[in-house]
Amino acid sequence: MLKHVATMEKDKLFRYLLLGTLAALIATFLIPDQPAKTADFFSRDFAEIQKDSVIRIATEYNSIGFHVNPDSSNLSGFHYELIQAFAKHYKLRVDLTTEINFEQQLKGLTTGKYDLLANSIHKTSELKDSILLSHPLLISQEVLVQRKPQSAADSAIYIDSQLDLAGKTIHIAKGSPTIYRIQNLAAEIADTILIEEVEKYGPEQLIAMVAHGDIDYTVCDITTARAAADSLPQLDIHTAISFKQFYSWAVSKHSPVLLDSLNSWLDNYIKSKKYRLLYKRY
Repeated sequence: MLKHVATMEKDKLFRYLLLGTLAALIATFLIPDQPAKTADFFSRDFAEIQKDSVIRIATEYNSIGFHVNPDSSNLSGFHYELIQAFAKHYKLRVDLTTEINFEQQLKGLTTGKYDLLANSIHKTSELKDSILLSHPLLISQEVLVQRKPQSAADSAIYIDSQLDLAGKTIHIAKGSPTIYRIQNLAAEIADTILIEEVEKYGPEQLIAMVAHGDIDYTVCDITTARAAADSLPQLDIHTAISFKQFYSWAVSKHSPVLLDSLNSWLDNYIKSKKYRLLYKRY
């Protein structure tokens, strides 16, 4: 029986670690009517986007925002369904790219490869000078993901409060805005918190590595953490790293009209029954 349970846990971890890579490849082939890619990009505002009838969007593949539904093989997710509703409203086709590395998302936005980043992005003083954030889509907060103290080894490194993070190493996806929050937290507790940036993995894969014991700590939004903890019960997600904060989409500093058009649509859509059902579902 114990061997069977251990095998099931390994299967869950394996699925998390392969989730982004395999399913993103599947999603690439399932997204219809994508225009041909080109190496020549420039930042566009809404007039150019409407003229081309195509909006270039980057998002992250994960179990909340955008994924392939295992039951139906259809594309699903909170951000994916919002993207489709936004594009339908303005009669645009979507050129969707999955990008796990937030630093590469930002680079693509500033170079014009993407018109819009459709992820849960929280405002930081470092980001506000380089991108334009939409009106808030949702409210969430960041939490520490660690293992429950079920063994002597895990008990020795268990974090009861933010002060216990002094001298600890937290693994974070490379370029994530979460890094700024951890740096600010280090200043608040007047001690060092080490940050290890991981280039190849996103939050869900890092969570799986915590569960497996490969790393000890990561930080992500509470929605992602709760979804992971439901299937990986050895995880503890009870230590808050931030207060509740607003999460938004982002556009280039050179696309103010796109931002206005996005905000105008969001202000109405968020009040609708469709949005309430979407929010509740994810």
